[in-house]
Order: sequence, then structure tokens, then C-alpha cells
Amino acid sequence: MSKILLLLSIMGLLGTAVNTTPAAAETPHGAINVPPVLLQMIRDSAIQAELELSESQIASLRETLVEVDGPWFRSRNLSPDQQRPIADQLTQTLASRLDSILDPTQKSRLDQLVSQALGTRMVLRDKVQASLQITDTQMQSFVESFAQTDEQSRELQQAMAAGEKPADEVNNAIADLKTDERESLLKTLTNAQRSKLGSLVGKPFDFASIKRTYPLAPELRSEGAKWIDGTPVTLKQHRGKVVAVHFYAYQCINCKRNLPHYAAWHRDYADAGLVVIGIQTPETSSERKFDQVRAAAKAEGIDYPVMLDADSANWKSYNTTMWPTVYLIDKEGFVRRWWQGEMNWQGTPGEQQMRTTIEALLAE
Repeated sequence: MSKILLLLSIMGLLGTAVNTTPAAAETPHGAINVPPVLLQMIRDSAIQAELELSESQIASLRETLVEVDGPWFRSRNLSPDQQRPIADQLTQTLASRLDSILDPTQKSRLDQLVSQALGTRMVLRDKVQASLQITDTQMQSFVESFAQTDEQSRELQQAMAAGEKPADEVNNAIADLKTDERESLLKTLTNAQRSKLGSLVGKPFDFASIKRTYPLAPELRSEGAKWIDGTPVTLKQHRGKVVAVHFYAYQCINCKRNLPHYAAWHRDYADAGLVVIGIQTPETSSERKFDQVRAAAKAEGIDYPVMLDADSANWKSYNTTMWPTVYLIDKEGFVRRWWQGEMNWQGTPGEQQMRTTIEALLAE
């Protein structure tokens, strides 16, 4: 049993390592938080290498991600109840496409990886329940345990957000809750059921090696857009480079305080392969006037590409909700990190943190 506990302890790491709100799986016993692990992990090169995908398979997968990633990215600001049906539908679309892209051996291994990524919550999968012949009584016990973990985790995170508990204490407490959840699950399973777990998950995969779990960045839209220097820019043309896309409004004071940081990134990292792109999405009537936007950019000394997003097409495509916001996009076009608001607000070392991420992405 200790070996099985060790296996479960290294499973389920994907959901804990990803900074997204998990969807909630509806069960006959209630809603339980379950991260959309297939959506998250299939885009990463480590997973693709584990599946031994060919270049043509990766190209076909990317075509599917272009279709599903936009809606998935835009759903990030919704409540879990609103996210759930979107994530479920996109996961179904992705799974359907993968069924025609992957060969039987790859499908089998991917199924194992999904169960590994879910950890204890793999028992919510129909095929796992069927394979283990889980009883209604066992499922009731599992769901009650999961619900307790979720509720206590929410309370801890709320306490941390309110400044009542430090992050280290909260993270350690949540880790303890997950340990308790694993032990509870193993105690509830019979010896025969525990013996089948290994075949359901296969050899352990190091989910800590996964770097790419966020969607492809939406391509820049041209509707109502006008570029300050007259030359349109696309993300596709900068594939192979790291891109920082920042949304701002030139009269926004918090935006003004971030602008020197973007200029410094452009100055310090352009030769290393960083491209900075500004998108001025208007908040006021003055910010809709091209000449004023151009004059403001010149006054700020901006010498990287800037678009006037007059119809807010790009703002909506990214589902941006705050001025300023900046997104960091890796060399393959995937969003890797974003920051909303003033980066150094009240002493927060946000600019340095983003700079560290830029350097890491450039080194990949």
C-alpha cells in the first residue's frame, strides 16, 4: 500500500501546478473541482514527446488548439459554474480530434496520463469507475472527501487573500489536505481495486517537467485597428521569438507607470529575441483619436509597435478586463504568464518577476 500511496502522491501534480480555476464535475453526489487536465497538458512538448507524436501529428494538434484555445482562454474570468460547461465542451472537441490524430498506443498512454494528472479524482472518470467496479457507497465516500478538501482549501485561500495567513502556511495546509484525501481513498478501495491502479495510470510521468499549460495567444485582430507607424504586426510573423503584448490607455495613470518597464524590456531584450507590442484600447473619447494616441506614444518615447484598438476587438479577443494588462507569449505562441494592473503596485516586485519570466522564456 505504501507504493500505491507514493504513486498517488506524485500523481495529480498538474492541477496543483497550474494557476487556473478548476472546473467542477457534476456527480450524482454534487459538484467536485476537477481541473481540465487534457486541455492543459496536451500542448506541452514533454507530453508530446511522451506520446511520441510525429511532426504531422503535432501540426494537426495545433490546428485543433487554434480552434479550442480562444474560447478556453476567454472563459478564465468566469465563475467555476460558468467555466464548467465551456471546459467540458472544449475537452470533448479536443478528445474527438485526438481520436483521429493518435494511434491506439498513443491513445492508451494519453488515457493513463489523464488519470495520473487527476490523481485521486481519476475515480470520477466513468472508465475508472467501471474498471475498478466502484460501488455507490465508495463513490459517496470519495465525493465527501473531495468536497471537504475543496471547502477547506477555499477557506485557506480566502484567508491568504485577506492577509490573515501567509502563503507558505496555506500551501503546506493544502498539501496536508491532499495527503489526507489520498489516504482516505486508498483506505476505501479494496485490495483488488488497489492492485488495478497501476495498469490504469501506467508508468509515472514527471508532471513537474510541464511548462506549457495555458492556451495559444489569440492572433491580433485588424477590425477597427490602426498601427501608429502604419505597419501591421502579427504574432505569427514573430513565431520563434518571445512576445510581450500589453494593453493600455494613454490617459490611464497606472498604465503610464508601467510604460517605462515595457520600454526597458524592449531596450534590454530586443537583441535576445523579445518583441514588445502595445495595444491602446480606448477608455475615453480622446483615446479613440488616432492623432492623440500617436502623439502620446511619441511623448512617452515608445519605439516599439503600437496599435490603436479602436473597436476593442483585441481587448475582447483576449477578454482583458483591466488597464493595464500585459501577456508574455513564448516562442511557440502560447501564453505563459500575464499581469493585471500596475506591476510594482505598493512595493510588489511584479516587474522583476515578469523580467525573470522573460529571461526564462528567452532561454528556452
